[in-house]
Amino acid sequence: MPTCLITGVTGQDGAYLSQFLLQKGYHVIGLLRRSASSDTVGERLRWLGILDKVELVDGDLVDLSSLIRILQAHQPTEIYNLGAQSFVAASWNQPLLTGQVTGQGATNLLEAMRIVLPRARYYQASSSEMFGRIQEPIQNERTPFYPRSPYAVAKLYAHWMTVNYRESFGMYALSGILFNHESPLRSIEFVTRKITDGVARIKLGMARELALGNLEAKRDWGHARDYVRAMWLMLQQDEPDDYVVATGRNSSVRDFCRIAFSYAGLNYEDHVVSRSELMRPAEVDVLLGDASKARQKLGWQPTVSLEDMIAEMVDADVERHRKRRQA
Repeated sequence: MPTCLITGVTGQDGAYLSQFLLQKGYHVIGLLRRSASSDTVGERLRWLGILDKVELVDGDLVDLSSLIRILQAHQPTEIYNLGAQSFVAASWNQPLLTGQVTGQGATNLLEAMRIVLPRARYYQASSSEMFGRIQEPIQNERTPFYPRSPYAVAKLYAHWMTVNYRESFGMYALSGILFNHESPLRSIEFVTRKITDGVARIKLGMARELALGNLEAKRDWGHARDYVRAMWLMLQQDEPDDYVVATGRNSSVRDFCRIAFSYAGLNYEDHVVSRSELMRPAEVDVLLGDASKARQKLGWQPTVSLEDMIAEMVDADVERHRKRRQA
């Protein structure tokens, strides 16, 4: 039975990746950072019905000693670093924390791996936010980066450290440059879940208005289930390399609202308002990915359309609120 270690195991991607790897017969070890809300951190794993199948171990990306002990104790053959302070908007208010966890945390894990398990395979969760103020209309692995938030800067540091460990020490270390990917497990502070949760509240008569920031920002949105499959495929290749993962279709936040409200039989123009205080200090206007390399070398392609993903998210949020009202 192969063993893997997943940081960020209780997040959206960590939960879906755990489910995917369990189905493939892996022993899944999940890094769990203890916090005051630790009684609720397993909700996504529980929602997928796998909480009791993942072995959760205490540790923290900012604590090198805990990472070394975990690698020594469990000897994973694959390491997926999905842990981060991943909310872009919060990174302006917590730039030092974001740098320590999202950037330095990746280096801590790479260093622990170099010391304990230099032959293990390492996946770094890089982000399309690194492209920022885009230098090319469609972004691929060769497109220059121009990060526009502390989060994106921290991700870029982790990305280049992954390249450096691969080239300096011959380690099997790579990055997946993932464009936006969503699901019913997305955290509520992200705009996509904020929209589908707002649709559910309005549909059920719990609210009348949904306040958002920039409605014209465009993103390349896919489903998290598709994207975690790409992560695994990357680590199965003979040689490590970096890959863009994207659908090749971008839509605006306004488009996302229109589709979500329309699915619920509502007109978004009757309910959505744009608030200046919800705008980012520095916006990323457009992101559109070219995943040709992943399609050709990994045989990967997305299977869930934007419309189907939004419908799944709306249905899940409607069901959540109905259950809460009945409780």
